[in-house]
Amino acid sequence: MNSKLKNEDVDFLFQAVLSLNSMEECYNFFEDLCTAQELKAMSQRIVVAKMLSEHKVYNDIVAKTGASTATISRVNRSLMYGNDGYSVVFDRLDEKG
Repeated sequence: MNSKLKNEDVDFLFQAVLSLNSMEECYNFFEDLCTAQELKAMSQRIVVAKMLSEHKVYNDIVAKTGASTATISRVNRSLMYGNDGYSVVFDRLDEKG
């Protein structure tokens, strides 16, 4: 993780997320924590990341998600040069699938 982000407050947030046990608890927590726009932006980024990992083209991603090409490029950089966080999540979701 980026050392600029790692601190006790972020640790507390992540511990809170890890304590959630159901989809309903996630909805309740994230609706309290985030604005609707923040939640939509995060969900859009993970869908973009999933589509990029499936080798979808930008035009298809824009059409399905409404994401800007700047957002798609930013997510693509994370997939290519990031910490593999998306890959870990996608692999685990595929295992549960």
